[in-house]
Amino acid sequence: MNIKNAQEAVDDWIKEHGVRYFNELTNMAQLTEEVGEVARIIARRYGEQSEKESDKTKDLGEELADVLFVVLCLANQTGVDLQQAFDKKLDLKTKRDHDRHHNNKKLK
Repeated sequence: MNIKNAQEAVDDWIKEHGVRYFNELTNMAQLTEEVGEVARIIARRYGEQSEKESDKTKDLGEELADVLFVVLCLANQTGVDLQQAFDKKLDLKTKRDHDRHHNNKKLK
């Protein structure tokens, strides 16, 4: 599934299962909450914080999918073609960073 299809799938889901999109500010708060859940898992599982028993069953993939879902909602409701924006960003990063990381001694 490409990003355009994902945006359409989310829109279809909202129309079928949701009443409507939450407003943009609510979705921004929701996105912040979901990113916080990802950060909690990463900090405890891969960082130096101790992982609580209740955190050990958390699914990182599921939490990342929550982030993606809300990002797709925000794109839909603000009229952003995320496929086009992503393709443009990837092209920009490719041109700008083509040699930059290869020349970074910290990454060797």
